[in-house]
Amino acid sequence: MKKEKTTPKALKKLTAPALAKKQLRTHELDLSLQFGAFPDLALHRTALPRAAVKRWIVQALQSDAELTVRVVGEEEAQTLNRNYRQKDYATNVLTFDYTQQPVVTADLVLCGPVVAREAAAQGKTLQAHYAHLLVHATLHAQGYDHETNEHDALEMEALEILLLAAMGFDNPY
Repeated sequence: MKKEKTTPKALKKLTAPALAKKQLRTHELDLSLQFGAFPDLALHRTALPRAAVKRWIVQALQSDAELTVRVVGEEEAQTLNRNYRQKDYATNVLTFDYTQQPVVTADLVLCGPVVAREAAAQGKTLQAHYAHLLVHATLHAQGYDHETNEHDALEMEALEILLLAAMGFDNPY
């Protein structure tokens, strides 16, 4: 089935409730930011200043959270993807969600080399792609899922577009 593009009407439906919810309360985030060892690590550290990572994640939170963000190399990402998803390749991001209420707890694992390749291929800055993937993973940690059906996928995509636009990022799709 061909995926439909999110329409402005769909965005409009999500815009008001999402923004209203965000304006009611800024959620607390206990963040652990970790980096594994991999080539060009300094480039990734520069693209992920702690304050920016925290801002991107908080924008997507609907409740308080305790999150670990770990940026890893391809070997670690492939091992995790194989062991937990039975897919034997390094993927861009994995979300390990543990609780959603009363506090969201999760580990968000990003594969630095894969993220860098994707950003270059898509003509995005490394920072913009990381912002998108962190918003995406944060939504997953709160129960959003784009793999269940097309409606859920469109809802999640529209919310990502909206949240990223609120932070000054272009539509990632």
